Amino acid sequence: MTARPAPRATTHPLDTLFSPESIAVIGASPEPLKIPGLLLAFLRKNGFAGAILPVNPRYDEIDGLRCYPSIAAVGRPVDLAIVVIPARLVLGMLEDCAAAGVRNAVVISSGFAEGGSDSADLQGAITALARRTGMRISGPNAEGFYNEPRRIAATFSPTVDVRPEAPRLIATPRRLGIVAQSGGIGFAIYNRAKAMGVAVSHVISTGNEADLAAGEVLGYLVQDAATDVVLLFIEGVRDPDNFVAALRAAAEAGKPVIVCKVGRTSAGERAAASHTASMAGWNAAYDAVFAAHGVIAVQDIDEAVAVAAAFASNPRPKGERVAVVTVSGGAGAWMADTLAGEGLSLPELSPALQAEIRALIPSYGSARNPVDITAQAVHTGGLQKIVEMLVRSDEVDLIAVVVSLSSETRLPLKPEEIGPVVARQAKPILVHTYTLPSQFSRDRLGGAGIVVHAGLAAVGKAAGALVRRAAFVPTPEGAAAAPLVTIPPSGAATGALSEHGSKQLLRAAGIAVPDEVLLRDRVELDAAVARIAFPWAMKIQSPQIPHKSEAGGVAINIADRDAALAAYDLLIANARRHRPDAALEGVLVGPMAKRGVEIIIGTLRDATFGPMVMVGLGGVATELFRDVVYRPAPVGRAEAAAMLASLVSALLLDGFRGSPKADVDALATLVAQVSQLAAGLAASVAEIEINPAIVHPAGQGVTIVDALVVGAPA
Repeated sequence: MTARPAPRATTHPLDTLFSPESIAVIGASPEPLKIPGLLLAFLRKNGFAGAILPVNPRYDEIDGLRCYPSIAAVGRPVDLAIVVIPARLVLGMLEDCAAAGVRNAVVISSGFAEGGSDSADLQGAITALARRTGMRISGPNAEGFYNEPRRIAATFSPTVDVRPEAPRLIATPRRLGIVAQSGGIGFAIYNRAKAMGVAVSHVISTGNEADLAAGEVLGYLVQDAATDVVLLFIEGVRDPDNFVAALRAAAEAGKPVIVCKVGRTSAGERAAASHTASMAGWNAAYDAVFAAHGVIAVQDIDEAVAVAAAFASNPRPKGERVAVVTVSGGAGAWMADTLAGEGLSLPELSPALQAEIRALIPSYGSARNPVDITAQAVHTGGLQKIVEMLVRSDEVDLIAVVVSLSSETRLPLKPEEIGPVVARQAKPILVHTYTLPSQFSRDRLGGAGIVVHAGLAAVGKAAGALVRRAAFVPTPEGAAAAPLVTIPPSGAATGALSEHGSKQLLRAAGIAVPDEVLLRDRVELDAAVARIAFPWAMKIQSPQIPHKSEAGGVAINIADRDAALAAYDLLIANARRHRPDAALEGVLVGPMAKRGVEIIIGTLRDATFGPMVMVGLGGVATELFRDVVYRPAPVGRAEAAAMLASLVSALLLDGFRGSPKADVDALATLVAQVSQLAAGLAASVAEIEINPAIVHPAGQGVTIVDALVVGAPA
């Protein structure tokens, strides 16, 4: 198998960094076991076709290459400088590079922000230099990069060492681009991908990202003609605007993006007044951004490589129906369970198709699905014929072949026969070996375009990812943010508004809220009686008491004036006992809401990605079931409807057990409105929560029962 040719792009500003014509190695050394020596050696051994320019005043030449005393002495244009000198000297050297007209630099040296204190200040100076001079800088504390098609090994990673006795196996027609904030992990992914026969375009380590960050690098690979799939390893995103723009571009281009996200974000440490924020896990905002743009999130390195290999070697499936073809009944059943656990279906094959299959397998085999051909059918060529039969069939969308590939001499599939089937790319074919694969089997099947998967769970994740990504449809960018409104002053002291103040803000933004009356004194009750019919709900109002039930601050089903007066006195007394220092605005009176499905709608402001909107099962069980979904705000009505459909509790909105179908259209509109308000008030509002919003039967709308708005610190 030969990977698709990799034409060199010439229009992107980062081309001269990742595809340079000349490279200066600053701090170059003849010592082959040290990092500066490895950089030179790997550039040469991989066959870099451009100019290699060692810079070190201690040497006149290194291994036959002229060595320059300074970057200024090079006297010719330099696309890229690889800097590998002590940290204290790096800033001055970068100044010299900029003065000499060097276009880009990769700083391998460590000892910057990762060390804290003065080292962090030094990294900040590098950032300022890049902005002032326009020179692009990758790192510091980076492991460099590898451009496989152009054989540019600007790294000291031993994974790029050239071994003539072990030629590079290429099993995929498409190329994978790897971006990692950890150089060690990035090149570890490359090492594993290479072993599986996955063609690679670039491996890029971004290090501390003083200048060039992961989002901008992702954008480069998305537009790169040589890159078909992108795999990211990130701890956090330092350039969220670039990152989201790149994800959006990838989704629109149909280029799969796989992400392994590790590490805490601020969301996990947020002390929140609302359920919306308190339920947000470490990576809620990241997960929301990934889901909005069809990103495939993975949990470990084996899963990451398996998913990447599946995308690089297979077409998109047309549906979720999978056929398992196995030579072992137990292994096939295990695969079937794994695929079902990923939400895929394994339909029983039609009687006509089963009859065709039975003619090729022993009587003790099974033609239903999983198709157990037994070991005997391997020797008669039945496996090959059945795979071809399933590729032609319109009954399944993806084929999982389960075999043993431990032999060093024999294969259950003949490469010369299966190769043309795979090359047609008519349907995904995933091959899993339940024994450890021999190098013989990897090499021979790899030459036929087949990637061998040894991990059962990982290949299951890969199959699920193929199906889900094929079904993903990019949505237009969120609707324009709502016009800005003024936050009422009642919550200025603490940042939180009372329910009454929160509903005032919602009403000012054009969101429908119930007709209610705020009783600032019990003498105002008669006016409320004349305006609002019984039964009532009565709630204490104070910015300092956001959770009113816990304070004994709610009374419901108030049937008449006398009960209302008693409830008023009780609510005021309970609030003063619960929080003596609270500023009491009064008691909010409103009609009891009609029955329906209780939903929570909320927003929070993430430190990295900004406003997020959440919707889920509401009421008192919100935190118990945690059936919620987040998306970046704002969202349009269609995306809000898709969020609702993804909830486990969506069945409750669809007429569960004979109940009337809920007004999902009105609910989706409300979710979109709240998301747009959060986006419009991103600078001044930290959280919005509506809990519960009661969704009535279709055509009867939604009632906002309770609301909370938390202002952001100045």
